[in-house]
Amino acid sequence: MASTAETLTVAALQWPASLDAAANRAALEAAPAADLLVLPEAFARDFGPVTEPLAPYAEAQSGSFDLAVRDLAARTESTVVAGMFETSDDPERPFNTLLVRGGAEAAYRKVHLYDSFGYKESDRLRAGEWEPLVVDVQGWKVGVMTCYDLRFPELGRALVDAGAEVIVVPAAWLPGRTEAEHERKLDHWRTLARARAIEDVSYVVAVGQPAPRYTGCSLVVAPTGEVVAEAGPEETTLTATLDRAVLDEARATNPSLANRVR
Repeated sequence: MASTAETLTVAALQWPASLDAAANRAALEAAPAADLLVLPEAFARDFGPVTEPLAPYAEAQSGSFDLAVRDLAARTESTVVAGMFETSDDPERPFNTLLVRGGAEAAYRKVHLYDSFGYKESDRLRAGEWEPLVVDVQGWKVGVMTCYDLRFPELGRALVDAGAEVIVVPAAWLPGRTEAEHERKLDHWRTLARARAIEDVSYVVAVGQPAPRYTGCSLVVAPTGEVVAEAGPEETTLTATLDRAVLDEARATNPSLANRVR
């Protein structure tokens, strides 16, 4: 999709991933065009039951899911970010990986595994090395993190130190087990996305899988902390246009990144 460096069109695909990897690859054919297309965490194949090993469902980069993402990027002339389980040298625990394909080509392996709220992701997955990833998309510097990473401000700050102007957060944010816990976790999701935008004076594009298995409620946050687009819990495609003038004004008005004392 045509764009200048002054704006960046974003499509957040709040789509469910099934346990059928072929069906998930086929679903990509319906994706729209945008400068930046963001799919949720684990879109290649959902996590499934917590007692089930994930290693049998992992692929190497350049596997069938990678090829499908590359095809999507070529068809839409977009840069695509999408989650998969990637084989590692640990035969029992693959990486939780985000592929970046299209105008930029890279991969990020989730650093902070979700050993929280009664769940232990590290039993099924291996953490990546600390390698904050920032890529160029249509003249914008885009950093990536995955789901639980959102709770760790030091990663957002490392991305900004590497030049990030946009932070993309594919997720599969689990709902609470009770109504009160569910509302609290939704509040955490929204508050943390806004906090990363405010403290890093950057756009945040947080993209989750929909209800009922996950919370949905994807959102795009401006560097002022204002929510500029937000989805409900259901399956949907959320679109927004990021404006460099808004970013520049926010960083001039609130020069907190420059005012840091290290």
